[in-house]
Amino acid sequence: MILLRRLLGDVLRRQRQRQGRTLREVSSSARVSLGYLSEVERGQKEASSELLSAICDALDVRMSELMREVSDDLALAELAQSAAATTSDPVPTPVRPMLGSVSVTGVPPERVTIKAPAEAVDVVAA
Repeated sequence: MILLRRLLGDVLRRQRQRQGRTLREVSSSARVSLGYLSEVERGQKEASSELLSAICDALDVRMSELMREVSDDLALAELAQSAAATTSDPVPTPVRPMLGSVSVTGVPPERVTIKAPAEAVDVVAA
């Protein structure tokens, strides 16, 4: 099962780490406890829209950018889940033509491979 709170936490952590900032710095700027922010980043707590707004302000990131990155990660997770569940056609037919044009930002630099019996789809950070 794909949990949105985990994907959101992963994106928030990546945004913070890209800036070279600590949890303490961001929690202070966002006026949220360090422990709670840590739980949000680890996907253990659901963040309210108000909290997300405060964290985005602290990170100087637009909420739409954050959600776009979460959406990209969700699309990849859904593809991986679909490929793992399907044996005859690892990538759904409607998605197959789009694979050449998928652009994902914020993916860790290591290579992610989604494998199925018939073929493999490689997703590489640009």
